[in-house]
Amino acid sequence: MNKVYILGGAQTDFERNWTKEGKTMLALLKEATEDGIVGAGLSFDDIQELNKDNRVACFVGNFIAEKYTEQGHLGAFLTEVDPAFYGVPSARYEAACASGSVAIDAAQTKIRAGDYDVAVVIGWELMKTVDSKAGGDFLGRAAFYDKESKGIDLPFPKLFGRLADETIKKYRLDETRYMDSLAQIAVNNYANAKRNPLAQTRKWFMSKEQAKLRGTETNPYVGGRLAVSDCSQVTDGAAVVVLASEKFVMERQIKDKPILKGYGHRIAPMLFDKKMQESQNSAYILPWTRQTVLDAYHRSGLSVEDIDVFETHDCFTSSEYAAISAFGLTEPGREYEATESGLIAFDGKKPINPSGGLIGCGHPVGASGVRMFLDLYKQVMGMAGKYQVSNVQNALMLNIGGSATTNYVYIVSQGS
Repeated sequence: MNKVYILGGAQTDFERNWTKEGKTMLALLKEATEDGIVGAGLSFDDIQELNKDNRVACFVGNFIAEKYTEQGHLGAFLTEVDPAFYGVPSARYEAACASGSVAIDAAQTKIRAGDYDVAVVIGWELMKTVDSKAGGDFLGRAAFYDKESKGIDLPFPKLFGRLADETIKKYRLDETRYMDSLAQIAVNNYANAKRNPLAQTRKWFMSKEQAKLRGTETNPYVGGRLAVSDCSQVTDGAAVVVLASEKFVMERQIKDKPILKGYGHRIAPMLFDKKMQESQNSAYILPWTRQTVLDAYHRSGLSVEDIDVFETHDCFTSSEYAAISAFGLTEPGREYEATESGLIAFDGKKPINPSGGLIGCGHPVGASGVRMFLDLYKQVMGMAGKYQVSNVQNALMLNIGGSATTNYVYIVSQGS
């Protein structure tokens, strides 16, 4: 199988509100794309030259710009970024909050097949163009809208609140112990975000006491047992990664770049109720998420013992909690051991979300998969600055779409 190398990329500052700045999606795309290409050691002239021989393509991940920005046909919009993209094959890819990951998947597949030597992957979303109620309704399209979201305020906090309920029920957990674990997950992610200069909440305050004070004026409930502290952020932002073939890396004599070592992609039933019905016969609350992880381990030839750092889709603390056993860090039903022991803390043996994750770093839905992938690259390259984990050789990410309906896992490793 042909190797896929990661040349680099860039992320916008997720604290920014582009609408308040008076800037449009085009401004976001121009800034992110230019920074990403430069971050990969390339230029627009390189893109133009590669396109002469049909060696480059672009892959755009975005969930629902048709609602947030009243714009579709997003792949072609790169021609408005720079004339270098005239003629370059480009298309938009969508899988709800895993839209960035499906764009990466399409890109890496084309490189492995030998169709292109360079793939520019851009994930983005502008979400602060509307109020929270309208935005929550838009995001409801990531579920079965007519059955799970239509007419419901903030449907996704409610769905992942139900995941918390079902987790307690399935494993007969002590509710206080479980909720304390969710609070610790929130605290970990906020603390990690303070180290990340591009994180949305890097200036915010969160303590264990605050995270546990659910249902208060400063931390109100938003979905079942889940409060504001348990939720990822509404975020404007974009992230870019550039992938390349072994042929291109050798031509340019590029050294010491990491490779995409393994991947997994699985789909669970669309309806949350059907997911829970299926999980009754499994030890795992999200069996297809677990299978996706196993697929990535199998393809990479690695296991959980080999992974030095994890980035996971903490759209809510209940989703990160379920990911702990899906990764194999604990047995299913004993995820609390990882939060209580400090295993997944920044200075733990298996840190999760040193970037701050979706809760701390931010969650522009179409960009999150690409942002996580970029952070794997940074960790393996030793380029993560103050949130760098020591001695990272292998890094893994989990990106989900909907209520863990679409599941993507990638493993990035030091090249050879």
